[in-house]
Amino acid sequence: MVELLNDLPALDETVVVHSTGGALTFMELRAAVSRVAAELTRAGVEPGHPVGALVGPGVTGVVAMFAVWTVGAVYMPINHRGTGREVADLVADTPVGLLLGTAEDLDRQIVDIGMIELDETAWSAKIRRPMTAPATTYDSDTALILRTSGTTGKPKAVLLRHRSTIDALDSSLRKLRRRGPDPREPRESIRVNLIPLSLALWAGIFNTLFSLRAGFGVVLLGRFTPAEFAVAVRTHRFKSTVLAPAMITMLCDSDKINTLEPLEIVRSITAPLSPATARRFHERFGVLVLNSYGQTELGGEVVGWTIEDIRGFGAEKLGATGRPYDDVDVRILDEDDQEVATNELGHIHIRSPFRMRGYAAAVDETSPPGDDRIVDGFLRTGDIGRLDGDGFLWIEGRVSDMINRGGLKIFPDEVEEVLRRHSSVRDVAVAGVPDSRLGEVPYAWIVPRSGSVDALALEAWCREHLAPYKVPVAFVTVETMPRSDVGKLLRRELSCTIPPRQATL
Repeated sequence: MVELLNDLPALDETVVVHSTGGALTFMELRAAVSRVAAELTRAGVEPGHPVGALVGPGVTGVVAMFAVWTVGAVYMPINHRGTGREVADLVADTPVGLLLGTAEDLDRQIVDIGMIELDETAWSAKIRRPMTAPATTYDSDTALILRTSGTTGKPKAVLLRHRSTIDALDSSLRKLRRRGPDPREPRESIRVNLIPLSLALWAGIFNTLFSLRAGFGVVLLGRFTPAEFAVAVRTHRFKSTVLAPAMITMLCDSDKINTLEPLEIVRSITAPLSPATARRFHERFGVLVLNSYGQTELGGEVVGWTIEDIRGFGAEKLGATGRPYDDVDVRILDEDDQEVATNELGHIHIRSPFRMRGYAAAVDETSPPGDDRIVDGFLRTGDIGRLDGDGFLWIEGRVSDMINRGGLKIFPDEVEEVLRRHSSVRDVAVAGVPDSRLGEVPYAWIVPRSGSVDALALEAWCREHLAPYKVPVAFVTVETMPRSDVGKLLRRELSCTIPPRQATL
């Protein structure tokens, strides 16, 4: 993937990376990558060695990953905000022989492994400690070690390949009918894409690589705020970008901005977006919100919208994730693994040519863990959804989030969608709480627009729009919702705060 950088159609003096900390020309970026790559070699890093990078906002993530790939090593991004103990646990589970990071980030680490210090001002690097012998060496096509989101259990380390990642990028380009990686003459200025996501996350990395594959530079935001996002959109005249659902909600709620012009389209990524939130965003800013779908194990985004889909369906299918990419197969199966009819709910199974090569072995494992979710080449995604008559995929929830109330199945997303339409609700989460008679019952946690929750009013609203068994038995007021770094709702953290119920009538 080093060629993604080298093939940019830019002159040496062309600015290709913009960030809150400054800008880098094409020549400056390549020079920074070369300097860090040289230090990696001096520190003992060889092809196939796994290297960890403590990634924060700004250009560090771009420089670090291309430097690692330049020497043929395998890149593992680590959020620099993790504590020393968290990083040590991560390295113990997925060993790396060396860490890249700033002086401040490295000073907090307690692991006794190699370290290279990065100076983000001069873009120089120096060895603090040579690399220790890695626990494993990967083959030449292994590019990345990425952690799954961990929303339903302990995160796993996914191995992604150079070739399949390039193929996934090209499939995304074809889906959006963007110019591909054909040879182009270097130019004094090039288009840029906005990357409002951390490059410690796969979504941030994938969209950065997507921009480079398209021949574009990137604008990297620091910590996301509605005001800074609006300024970036206005300054660089963006007409489209990507956002996580939590960011879309923040923009809807912000009283600091009143326009996002000239923005026209937002692609929602990293987690399911409520159709109610998509409509609210569109009504406030006049911006069309398009969902998409993918998982780390699938190699990135595998379902999305084309330009023709946007023109043909627009707001008509607001909330759908789009249609499968080229060479991607989607099927919906029932509990007996039989395909369901059009528009019927079932477990989403996806076959993708960009799928991971497997999981990385933990330090105490003799071989990498298998994945029993792969059946006949299809990945059991863990998501519930349906395919409509036009081939659009709709996500209705997670299998693990489904609430079994005395044998009656409840999908939290459906209940949340109803509650979001109530004028007093700013945000909502629904999850199951253990019950001694029914097994479990639904609770609703509400972030109110103001004041406190009127439980009786919300119960009446739910009874008007839902079957009785789907109505939450309690409504709990909270200030914020627990979410992962990519904006996914962590329902289990909410349900753990409620003691098991003795009985429910």
